[in-house]
Amino acid sequence: MNIIKASLERPIAIVSVIIMTIILGVVALDRIPIQIAPDVNKPVISVTTYWFGASPYEMEREIVNRQEEALQGLEGVNKITASTREGRAIIELEFDLTMQMDRALMLVSNRLNQIDDYPEDAGEPTLDTSGLDDNAIAWFVLTKTKGNQQNIAAYGDIVEDIIQDRIERVPGVARTNAYGSSETELRITINPEKMAYYGLTVPKVIKIIREANSSISAGDVNEGKREYIVRAEGEIKTEQQVKEIVLISEQDLNGRFGRVNVNDIADVEFTFKEPRAIIRFLGNDSIAINAVRQSGANVIDVMNGVRSTLKDLNDNVLPELGLKIEQVYDETIYIDSAVDLVQQNIWMGGILAIVILLIFLRSWQSTIVIAVSIPISIVAAFVAMSLLGKTINVISLAGIAFAVGMVVDAAIVVLENIFRLKEKGENVKEAAYKGTSQVWQAVMVSSLTTVLVFVPILVMQLEAGQLLQDIAVAISVAVLMSLLVSITILPALTSWILSKKSTFNFKLTLIDKFGSFIAFSILNYVKYILQSRKYSLILVGSIIFTTLSVSYLLHPKLEYLPEGNRNLIFGVMMPPPGYNLDTLTEIAKSVENKVKPLWSTETGKIANKGEPPKIKNFFFVAIAGGRTLFGASAVEETRVKELIPVMTQSLYGEPATYGFFSQPGLFVRGYGGGRSIDLDITGPNLNTITATAQKAAGLVIKEFPRSEGNQMRPKPGLILGAPEIQIVPNRIKLADNNVTASELSAGIDAFNSGIRIDEITVNSKRMDLTLMGVENSIDQTQGIENIPIVTTNGKIIPVSSLSNILYTTGPTQIRHIEGERAVTLQIKPADNIPLEEAITVVKDKIIEPLKTAGLPPDIKIDISGTADELTTTWKAMAINLLVSIAIVYLLMTILFESFKYPFIIMLSVPPAAAGGVIGLSLLNLTTFQPLDMLTILGFVILSGIVVNNAILLVHRTLQTIKNNKLSANDAILDATKSRIRPIFMSTLTSIFGMLPLVIFPGAGSELYKGLGSVILGGLSLSAILTLLIIPPMLKIFISEKEILK
Repeated sequence: MNIIKASLERPIAIVSVIIMTIILGVVALDRIPIQIAPDVNKPVISVTTYWFGASPYEMEREIVNRQEEALQGLEGVNKITASTREGRAIIELEFDLTMQMDRALMLVSNRLNQIDDYPEDAGEPTLDTSGLDDNAIAWFVLTKTKGNQQNIAAYGDIVEDIIQDRIERVPGVARTNAYGSSETELRITINPEKMAYYGLTVPKVIKIIREANSSISAGDVNEGKREYIVRAEGEIKTEQQVKEIVLISEQDLNGRFGRVNVNDIADVEFTFKEPRAIIRFLGNDSIAINAVRQSGANVIDVMNGVRSTLKDLNDNVLPELGLKIEQVYDETIYIDSAVDLVQQNIWMGGILAIVILLIFLRSWQSTIVIAVSIPISIVAAFVAMSLLGKTINVISLAGIAFAVGMVVDAAIVVLENIFRLKEKGENVKEAAYKGTSQVWQAVMVSSLTTVLVFVPILVMQLEAGQLLQDIAVAISVAVLMSLLVSITILPALTSWILSKKSTFNFKLTLIDKFGSFIAFSILNYVKYILQSRKYSLILVGSIIFTTLSVSYLLHPKLEYLPEGNRNLIFGVMMPPPGYNLDTLTEIAKSVENKVKPLWSTETGKIANKGEPPKIKNFFFVAIAGGRTLFGASAVEETRVKELIPVMTQSLYGEPATYGFFSQPGLFVRGYGGGRSIDLDITGPNLNTITATAQKAAGLVIKEFPRSEGNQMRPKPGLILGAPEIQIVPNRIKLADNNVTASELSAGIDAFNSGIRIDEITVNSKRMDLTLMGVENSIDQTQGIENIPIVTTNGKIIPVSSLSNILYTTGPTQIRHIEGERAVTLQIKPADNIPLEEAITVVKDKIIEPLKTAGLPPDIKIDISGTADELTTTWKAMAINLLVSIAIVYLLMTILFESFKYPFIIMLSVPPAAAGGVIGLSLLNLTTFQPLDMLTILGFVILSGIVVNNAILLVHRTLQTIKNNKLSANDAILDATKSRIRPIFMSTLTSIFGMLPLVIFPGAGSELYKGLGSVILGGLSLSAILTLLIIPPMLKIFISEKEILK
C-alpha cells in the first residue's frame, strides 16, 4: 500500500491520528515518573559487620580477612574494597554492569554463610545494595521548641516509632534513616562488691542471663482431633523478668534453698545509650532524618505526600512533645527548576523555529504545515518513553528540547519540493504526491542516519552509556515520528491548506537582499570551481586539512560526567587520630562560628557585592571515631559552589586536620564521590604504606595547592598514632588467682564500656540488653588500672595486678583494596582543571617521581576512581563514534547503490567536528566547559545530522542527471541552486530551536550547554562548508560514462 497516496485520499483519518497521538502523549506524560537523573544499573553490594569494642586490627583479622577469603573469585565481581574502624567493618563489592542484583545478593549471601567461626559477640553481617536511587530525595531536622530542656538525643524512640513510621507510609518512600538519636536499652549495672560476695564473675553472669533468654519451638502434640504446638517460652520481655533471673540456687542441709537474683547484685533499668554522633543545625542540637525513594517512583508525587505528612506532624503530633520538624533539603526544588527551564527552552525554541520558517516561507499556511510536526513528534517521544519504562529527568528533557530543532528538517525538504512542483504549474494535490514521492527516500535515509548513530549508545552498558540512553531515545523517537509526519500528515495538510488562497504574504527587503547575496555568491563559487577537477581537489583538501587541524588544536581536555549544580555543599573533616567526640564537636562548633556571619538567619538573605552567597542551611555531624561531616546550602542556589572555599578555609589553623568539601554530583552515589582521582598505595605493611602515602601527599599538595581550589582527602588518615591502651595478661598472676584471660577481658569490657548480652523485645520493640559497671566511673587513662576483676573465690583484684598495661598507638582505620592493605589519596582538582589534565599531572609529577626515587618492596601505586572510569568510558565513546560513522556510511551505500557517493557525503563530517570544537571554545570564553561524556555525545549526534544536507545535494544531483539528462556541471549547479534554500532553512531552524538551551542559564543547563554548543557550532560551519565541499567533490567523482548510461 502507498502510504503517501493513502494519506492524501483520507485526510479525516490523518486528523484523527494526530488527535489520538496527542491524547496518548498527554496520558503518557501524566504517568511517566519524574526524577532528577536517569536510573543507572550499577550493582554494588555492601557487607557491614559490627563487633562492638573491637579495634581496627581485630576487625581486620577476625572479620574482614575471613569475609574476603570467602568472597574471593565471586562471579561478576570487578572490585572489592574493605574498611575497618573500631567496632565496624564494611566490605564493598562492585559487580559487572550486566549482573542482576538479585543473583549478586544470592551469591554473596551463600559465600558469607560458609563462615561459621565469627567471634562470639560479633554481629551477623548485613547486606545492602547501592545505586543512584539510594541518594536521599529529602532531609529533615528535628529540633526542640522553646522551653524544652530535654536532651534531643533522647527522642530516638519518638523518631523511630512516629516520625519515621509516618514518612515511610508515604507511597514511593522506600526507607528513612535517622542520625543523632539515642536508642533505648535495658541496662544491668553490676556492683563488684556484691558479685565478689557471692563469688560471681562477669562471664558467668553473662552466660546465665543469655541462657535465660530463650524461646524455641518444641514440636507439636496431637490429641484427638486437635494439634497443639509446643513452645518453650523463656524470652525476656520485661524489666522485672531480668531482675528475677536466678544466678545462684543452693540447698542447705535443711532442704531450704538460697537464691541470688540479678536484682541482688545489680540495678536494672531502661535508659538511653550514649549517642555516637552529635548533630547541630543552624546552631541547635538536632536529629537528622532522610527519605529515600523507591525505584521508579515519581519524586514530585512522593514529595507532595511527604510535605503533607510533615505538616500533619507539626500541627497535631510534635507540638505537645516540645518538638518541631522542618525540611532542609528537597530534591524536587532542583527538579522543578530544571523542568521549568527546559519547558521554557522548548517553547522558546519552538517559537524561534517557527519564526525562521515564517521568514523563509512568507506564508502562515506553509509555516503551520511544517510547525505541526513539532508537537506531534514531541508528544510521540513521551509515548515511547512511557512504553520503554524511561523517566522524565534532566537528561531526557534535554533530548526533547534538542529534538525541537531537528524534527522540522524532513518536513522542510518535503514541503520545499512540493512548492517547487506547484510553482511549475501542477495542482496542489498532484504536487503534494509527486513532491513527497521524489524525496521520501532521501528524507528517510537522512532521518535514519540521525537515529542509527545512537545504536552504539543504546547498547552501551557503562554507567555513562546508561545515562545517555534517555537522550538517545528522546531524539530518536522524535526524529522517526517527524519522518512519518513528513510523508503522511504533511502532504495531506499541504494539499488541503495550500489549496486555499494565501491571505498573508509579506516582504523583508533587507533579509531578502542578504539571502540573494549569499545564494548568488555560492552559485558563482560553484560555477567557478566546476571548471577544473584539479582546483576542486586542492580546495577540498585544503578545507578538510584546515578543519582537522582546527579540531586538533582547539579540542579541550576530557572530563567524565557533568556534576550539575545541586544546592548542597557536603564536606568531611578528618582530624588527627585519637580525638574524642567532645573534641570533634568543639572543632565543628568553631567552624560553625566562623561561617555564622553568612547565615541568612543571622545577617539577612542579601549578600553584599563581592561576598559569598548567604547560607540558607548549615549543619554538622560529629561522629565518634574521628569524623565530622558538614553540609550547607545557599540562598542563591546557582552560587552554592562559592561556599566551597569558605567552608575549606574555615578549617585552616586546625593542626593536622584535613577538610574535603564538594558539591555532590547528580550522577554519583552518596556524597563523598564525584569528580576525583584516587591514588591507591597498597602493600602488606601499614607503616611502609603510610610512609609512602605521606611522600605522595607532599607531592600532591605541591602540584595541587589548596589555595587554588584543589583538595585532597587521605583514606584512612596519614597518621597511625591513634592513642591505644594495650592490656597484656600476666599468665602467672592469672593462674595464681584462678582467673582466665577471657574473664579478664570481659571484666575490663563490662566496667569500661559495657557488654551487649543479647537483643530482647519489649512491647514489640527490639532493644539491647547491656551489662556494665558503674556508669562513667572511668574518666582518665589511669582508671583502667583500677578496674575491678571479680574472681570465683570472692576476691576483687585490680587489672594492674593481673596484667601489664602499655600505652601505645594504633590505626583508627584500615583500608583494603583487593585484599591488600591500602591508603588512598582522593584528589579533587579545582573546577577549572579538566580531569584528563589532572590525571596527566598525577602520572607525570607524582607517580613517576615516586617510582624513580624507588618504592619500598611490595608497595604498589596506581590510579582508580573516576579517573579509571574516564579512561574506560572515553575508549568506549571513541569506538562508538567510529561505529556510528560506519553505520551512517553503510546506510547511505544502500540508498545510492554506491560506495563513492557516501564517501563524498562523509566529507561533511570533519567540518562539522571543527565547528563543534569552535562552538565549545566560544562557550569557554564565558563559561568553563570541559569535554565531558555528555558533550562528546554532541559529536556523535553531529555525525548523523550534518550528512543530511549533503545527502539531499548528492541525491538531487544524481536524480537530475538521471531524469533530465543534464551534464554533470549543470546537474550539480541545478542541485545546488534548488537545495540552498532548504539547507539554510533546516539549518537555521535547528540552530534557533536549540539556541535557548545554550544561552539561558538555570538549573540543569550546566549539564547540556556543552552538548548544545557542539551541535550549534557543528551545524553552523557544516551548512556553509557542505556547499563548498560537496559540489567540487561531485565534479571529481562523477564521470562522463555515468552520465551517458
